[in-house]
Amino acid sequence: MKDTTRIPRRIEKFNPYIANTNAYLLAGTPTNATRLGLLPAEVTQWTVYATTWPPLYLTYSDKKKSRTTLGKDQLKSIIFQAVDYDQKHHILDRIAASPNVTLADLETFNIKKGILPNQIRTVSLKSIGEPVVASVQSLGSGIFAIKCHHSTGTRASIFEEADTLQYAYLIGDKAPASADDPGLTKEISTKATFTLKIGAGFTEQHLYIYFRWYNTVHPDLAGPWSNLITILIT
Repeated sequence: MKDTTRIPRRIEKFNPYIANTNAYLLAGTPTNATRLGLLPAEVTQWTVYATTWPPLYLTYSDKKKSRTTLGKDQLKSIIFQAVDYDQKHHILDRIAASPNVTLADLETFNIKKGILPNQIRTVSLKSIGEPVVASVQSLGSGIFAIKCHHSTGTRASIFEEADTLQYAYLIGDKAPASADDPGLTKEISTKATFTLKIGAGFTEQHLYIYFRWYNTVHPDLAGPWSNLITILIT
């Protein structure tokens, strides 16, 4: 039976697919993954599948000496995990919807059609106007508990028009002039509640941090930066 799915379900077809797509994501400067809007954690997880697969496939390939039912099941499990991860995080849908997508991207990931409208949220064509309401609590040893929500709710959650939360921070004794200060480190979180680990070596200095709602597919639609939050590192 012909395998017509984006991610091949057959072991022999998945073998080149996972190797080629992983190498493709990591290639380039900036990487293709960055250009297409994928998160570092998503690339890391894809790499886990790509690096776990080869030794199992090598054993599976030797039908007479080393192929076992257990080995075959392990390979099928990796395929299932990759498919499930894609469905939960819409990796291929987001690649297809990226404003930077190319024909080479579509061919590499076996994307023959555009995204399905019922699979991912329709993105507004307007910039996100909602600010982030954030609380930052020091837990000691340079560790901070962060919770964020939008102005119309009190429960920590990612704003519906965004897919991530972006934060920009600086460690030191002098506050940045704005969120555009070149000395700020910018990162993103897929969760509105998370832990930021700075390290105990910065005790008695200050953490300066801003937040905004962010969309990895349409970064130009990011929301406004929050007011600067300053907290002593203990």
